[in-house]
Amino acid sequence: MKPIPDTSPVPNYRDMLALAGRGFVVAGAGQGIGRQTAHALASAGAKVLCVDVVEEFAQQVAAEVGGVALVADMCERSGVQEALDLARASFGALAGIVDIIGMSNFKSIAETDDEDWEHAQRINLRHAFLLAQMGSAALAGDGGGSLVFIASVTGLNGAPRNASYGAAKAGLISLVKTAAVEFGPLNVRTNAIAPGLVWTPRLSAQIGEERRAYWAKNAPLDRVALPQDIAAAALFLSSDLASFVSGQVLTVDGGTSRKYPYPIDTL
Repeated sequence: MKPIPDTSPVPNYRDMLALAGRGFVVAGAGQGIGRQTAHALASAGAKVLCVDVVEEFAQQVAAEVGGVALVADMCERSGVQEALDLARASFGALAGIVDIIGMSNFKSIAETDDEDWEHAQRINLRHAFLLAQMGSAALAGDGGGSLVFIASVTGLNGAPRNASYGAAKAGLISLVKTAAVEFGPLNVRTNAIAPGLVWTPRLSAQIGEERRAYWAKNAPLDRVALPQDIAAAALFLSSDLASFVSGQVLTVDGGTSRKYPYPIDTL
């Protein structure tokens, strides 16, 4: 068989990473992964609405990236609607949402009480449901776009002392897959990132700096993840480089979950 030459056009891949002028909402932008994600999107040219429940954090990050600050609770419909309305009013249209909100409490199944369980579902899953439901409609109305959620390797694998958190993140992963199927025809892509341990200010305060070296040795890449590692993945999934990526869970843990389960005595 005679070889057929490839004459297909070659896109400008660098330009496909650009988000020039596109409006984004970053929910939970105040610090850690959220702050770095706001910077990542802004560095690619995006206009960013920085949402946080702490006014000081929201204002600071918005000033850093030349964005707009909003203090709102994304676990309430009124807060989500306010964010969507402000983003569209400020930027003209909405092209993407990145939801960073979440919190673990490191308790086993036996230790988890009803209050722990309900709090974990609210702080890790309810806002994702609201942003998927309401955000997809806003994105579709503006021609389509991208939803990116922060899940966790604990939603993919069993992990000690992650009972309610892991269950909520597993629910989030299922929600992302269903959203990809339902919203795809609306030109809305939905994906998740599943980090392992990320050295955020909150986690450092929770488990202590002395644990960092241990966790670094636990990872094949011999370091712990930094917030910017997750933000870089969020930028990729939000860009046109990922224009045919939907319903996926991108694990960003330095290969740790391919090595062996987390030791039970490290949290």
